Amino acid sequence: MVYSLGEKIKELRTKQGLSQEELADKLNAKFGTTINKGMISKWENNIGEPRLETARILALFFNVSLDELLGIDPKQDDIQTLAAHHEGEEWTEEELAEIERFKEFVRMKRRQREQGE
Repeated sequence: MVYSLGEKIKELRTKQGLSQEELADKLNAKFGTTINKGMISKWENNIGEPRLETARILALFFNVSLDELLGIDPKQDDIQTLAAHHEGEEWTEEELAEIERFKEFVRMKRRQREQGE
């Protein structure tokens, strides 16, 4: 299943029965951050994205991997498709997963540029 980072944050938050404000309060208390309800709202509505360190904190709080938070599934069929584009080279599952993570990073940077324009 393909989803946005914002959709995943909202899904994880609502599974725990937390409002955006409650999530911000819990993150701030546990990790010493200065996250507020407005930031979480922007993330969930895909208006902005958390910084990498904040994404790491969210993953720790929700007890999920960064890959899961970002919607990266290294076992997805598209990894096999990706491998087909590199014919003649042998790639391990780990290398293909790393390539997939880099692709997602580049997509995220593109979205940030587009939102800044």
